[in-house]
This record gives sequence, C-alpha cells and structure tokens, in this order.
Amino acid sequence: NIHGGPKTVYGQVYYHEMQYWANKGYVVMFANPRGSDGKGSDFADIRGKYGTIDYDDLMDFTDAVIAQFDGIDQDNLYVTGGSYGGFMTNWMVGQTDRFKAAVTQRSISNWLSFYGTSDIGYYFAADQTAGHPLEDLDKLYEQSPIKYARNIKTPLLIVHADKDHRCPIEQAQQLYAVLKTQGVETEMLWVKDENHELSRGGKPQARIKRLSRITEWFDRH
Repeated sequence: NIHGGPKTVYGQVYYHEMQYWANKGYVVMFANPRGSDGKGSDFADIRGKYGTIDYDDLMDFTDAVIAQFDGIDQDNLYVTGGSYGGFMTNWMVGQTDRFKAAVTQRSISNWLSFYGTSDIGYYFAADQTAGHPLEDLDKLYEQSPIKYARNIKTPLLIVHADKDHRCPIEQAQQLYAVLKTQGVETEMLWVKDENHELSRGGKPQARIKRLSRITEWFDRH
C-alpha cells in the first residue's frame, strides 16, 4: 500500500484500510521509500527520478518482507496506492507482471497533460520531473506511466473522483482507454461529487463503496 506525496510519510497511526484488509487475512506491507519525508532533504528529493530509485526501493522492500515473514503467498501479491501511490501503482504494473492484481487511486498517468491542470500549481509537474513540457517533452514522457501502458497485463481497477482537482480525472480516463483498447482486464470506479480527499474525508457512502470495490477486486483475483 503506497502512500501519496511522494514527500509524505507513513507513521504509527491507525490506517483503517490496512486494518480492514488484515482482518480479512491479507498481509499488508507499507514503507517509506526514497521520496518520502522524515529522512532529510536528500532522501526526499526524487525530482526527475520518479519510477527509478523509488521503484527499486519498493520492490526491494517487497522481497525483504517476503524473506522475513513466513506464510506470504508469493503467487498472490497485490499493489495499490493513492495520488503518488497511484502513480507508482501505474508505473509498477507497466514494469513488472509480479502482481496478481492492482488498484490505482487518484493517480497521475501522464505528466504532459497534467502540466498546468492541477490545483497544486502549474509549477508542480515541471518541478517534480525536472523538465518543461515544451522544452523537455521526452523527459516528461519517459517519467509518465502512460508510456509503458502497452506492457501492462496486470488486472487493474482505476478509482477516481470527478471533482479531484489535485489529480484531474482525465489522468484516469487516459489510462483506462489505453488498457481497454489493448484488451487488459480493467474497470474504472468513477466516484461522483467527491475530490482528492475521498478516502479520508469523503461521504460515508462513497468511502464504503471505494473500500468495498478495492477489496472485491483483490478477492476476485
């Protein structure tokens, strides 16, 4: 379960999704890879490196957990995350077929179309990719999960709210369309009248629907 940000951090607080999944018998893994806060500026700075050192950290972490704890079914691994965690979910399924199924939430799939459309500010995409869409088109595209979408074979559920102004819903639509046209098993949960805070501050009905659909997707696969 990959956190957002990326410059945020998992701490020792109550995460209801993790407790819910653990209660259903899942082993829940979560980490603070490079890009996360709490270990200094150098550790947190992955500008221009999205999908490289952070991806390596998450995959190495997965291997470490499996090696340390008995009873984890390596043939039934799943991945999910929201915002930056959604970006990384998109990225990971474009790089590896290791996961049985995945759920991407409020994600970024294309830095080029994301530029200038988010309420975080027009500067964010250029700052995080260390490039400008007019001057460094290839650089932004190289760091965009959409570039690698033709590699995706993992069943992918896409969860997005239509009033998400942080990561606009067109980011989800692009990825969904590509996967549908190439015959990948995919579904999109389009949540009406909710925003980027769906999982934390959404209406109870919407939050229940979100968690139920994510869990059902994992259970189905």
